[in-house]
Amino acid sequence: MILPIVRYGQTILRLTAKPVEKDKININELIANMYETMYAAHGIGLAAPQVDVPFSLFVVDVDAFKKDYPDAEGFKRVFINPEIIEESGEEWFFNEGCLSVPEIHEDVKRKSTIVIRYLDENFVEHTDTLSGICARVCQHEYDHLQGKMFVERISPLRRSFLKRKLNEIANGKVLPDYKMKNIQRKR
Repeated sequence: MILPIVRYGQTILRLTAKPVEKDKININELIANMYETMYAAHGIGLAAPQVDVPFSLFVVDVDAFKKDYPDAEGFKRVFINPEIIEESGEEWFFNEGCLSVPEIHEDVKRKSTIVIRYLDENFVEHTDTLSGICARVCQHEYDHLQGKMFVERISPLRRSFLKRKLNEIANGKVLPDYKMKNIQRKR
């Protein structure tokens, strides 16, 4: 089932995600719905808070970048309760976008290599070292679980130039070709 994506400005995107507890949610259904939603919106990563689920989970499929980044070929994974335990290497800029922030793409600087610990969809623990575009996409999605968005990683000056567009997105005036949702909750 394709889920509506929460748009920029909504409270859930500012909160730290809660750990996933095995058997507390239908994890297989959620993962399947997140992949279906991500593909329908032409994304390469999606975090659970972006579909109004406050849990620490994201999915990625970076295969679309395989032409320019060979390590991306076949890189499709589920990350449950991930923790980036190390960031290293050179910082590099890459033009990032986000399904919750349609029509905005900005150069974001991130470290080139990460060590990430996580559970897969079967709740088997892994610790992987990722580099390049795979590390980049995981860092972007991990930020969502920490209540951060890529626009917070650009310069304050550049962000001020985007303020009007960000307000339009938050107010539902930007209409991408996928379902989006406004939610307002008191927490």
